[in-house]
Amino acid sequence: MAKDRKQQLLDQRYLKMAEIWAQNSYCKRRQVGALIVKEKMIISDGYNGTPSGFENICEDENNKTKPYVLHAEANAITKVAKSNNSSDGATLYVTSSPCLECSKLIIQAGIKRVVFTENYRLEDGINLLRRANVEVEQVESDSED
Repeated sequence: MAKDRKQQLLDQRYLKMAEIWAQNSYCKRRQVGALIVKEKMIISDGYNGTPSGFENICEDENNKTKPYVLHAEANAITKVAKSNNSSDGATLYVTSSPCLECSKLIIQAGIKRVVFTENYRLEDGINLLRRANVEVEQVESDSED
């Protein structure tokens, strides 16, 4: 039981860190942050935004998200792919539940657990993760410490 409580505290702390990381996003409509953690070490991080070398403007003149904006999970997964780390067996902490496209990347990256705070407008990503036997857990945002 003590281990479960310890894991809950870790989950809340990593999610707080992901929330802080989301603040790096230049997106106005929604800021999302993600951390990939393996063996209690953060091996990658990401937030939603435009690809490297693009202008840091996520929305068009109609306030619609530009189609080439990367999600936080995709940024974290591609970042770990460029490193010497492996995400196989890792946990992804993300401030919003993954969409279908990010869920495909999560499965292919070998991530075994996804912990998130807010629900994305569609649930197809979460359903796909569960179908692939990825552990999915929603944790309430803990604003006090």
